[in-house]
Amino acid sequence: MTKSETAKRYLLFIVCLFFMGLGVALTKHGELGVSPISSVANVVSLKFTFFSFGTWLTISNCVLLLGQILLLRKNFKPMQLLQIPLSFLFGYFTDFGLWLVRGIPNDTYTVQLLLVLGGIIVLGFGITLGVIADVILNSGEAFVKALADITKKDFGNMKIVFDVSWVLLSIVLSLVFFKGQLYGTREGTVISALLVGITVKLFRRLLQKPLNKILK
Repeated sequence: MTKSETAKRYLLFIVCLFFMGLGVALTKHGELGVSPISSVANVVSLKFTFFSFGTWLTISNCVLLLGQILLLRKNFKPMQLLQIPLSFLFGYFTDFGLWLVRGIPNDTYTVQLLLVLGGIIVLGFGITLGVIADVILNSGEAFVKALADITKKDFGNMKIVFDVSWVLLSIVLSLVFFKGQLYGTREGTVISALLVGITVKLFRRLLQKPLNKILK
């Protein structure tokens, strides 16, 4: 890979982080729950408001990076430490996205549902750009890959296990933090879990070839 192609791919990955952050911001503004990978940070941000949602996302991603180091040990590649600055960038983009969408009314269930669906489309678009850039995994995907490598299990199956476990953790945290009340993880989280993957597949069909030509 030439230096020019490498630079293009990392630039595309940064663009991917912007759209992912905006997509998460839209779903959060819908107040029906966020994507599974963001669900724990969302619940924690509702309880501990001294940090922004984006900051809690950054912390969550850094925890997952630490998990990769503990799982892989000597097999952990120093290149993956790039996840740290990229996690900070993703957190910033998420907070910026929340600022951008703050004026959109979300006082009816229909609008809230549309915000979730719009967020899923934008998030799926962003994830697709990251997949095509093919330079580094985000912390959540990298943690799942580490688990799959250690356990010798299929990545797709391990991804499902991780997402379900992360959502269950967010539910438990909500029940503990809010005295048996469920906040931050709702039907929007389930809808995101079901539709984001489909959205990514559709965008890949449309964007893979034209973007590959640009990147070369």
